[in-house]
Amino acid sequence: MRIGVLASGSGTNLQALMDAAGVGGLGPGRLAVVGSNVAGCGALIRARNAEIPHFVISHDGFKTRDLYDAALRDALRAHTVDLVVLAGFMRILGSAFLDAFPDRVVNVHPALLPAFPGAHAQRQAVAYGAKISGCTVHFVDAGVDTGPIIAQAAVPVMDDDDEASLRDRILIDEHRLLPAVVRSIAEGRVTRDGRVIRTRA
Repeated sequence: MRIGVLASGSGTNLQALMDAAGVGGLGPGRLAVVGSNVAGCGALIRARNAEIPHFVISHDGFKTRDLYDAALRDALRAHTVDLVVLAGFMRILGSAFLDAFPDRVVNVHPALLPAFPGAHAQRQAVAYGAKISGCTVHFVDAGVDTGPIIAQAAVPVMDDDDEASLRDRILIDEHRLLPAVVRSIAEGRVTRDGRVIRTRA
């Protein structure tokens, strides 16, 4: 299975996928390409250093989201991508993109969805006084972090946590959970029945 990763930031989840791939931890999954909407971001530097094909498509200059999504879709299709992984990609994707990869776009989110969707989930959890947070890997739909949940990991919120400290501890589990889910999908062990996702051992 050929995997395309989209990222906008430092690329630590991309690095977790690359590290897993290097020891066979993605099973039959292979990192085919990395794309970003931010030129020079850390994820692209990591891809270049690992000699993984990569591209940048800035959303500037596109008149509509659909036109931008179509450009992303075509770039990934050019690399014959089977599965798309959003690893800190800070754009909402619409039907022009999602329809091209049905049940083949996954995202990692730093909260236990459906709690605290959208941006700054760790800040939301601390401000709300949550005692447990964590991370979620889910299929992507047209909403904001509303797609069916594949897997989650819980992380306690400490009394002295702030956004940064909670983010750092959640990242540890993101780096473990995301490659595990990608491997399960690549091995054909993930099935969907409506919103219910099952993963065979």
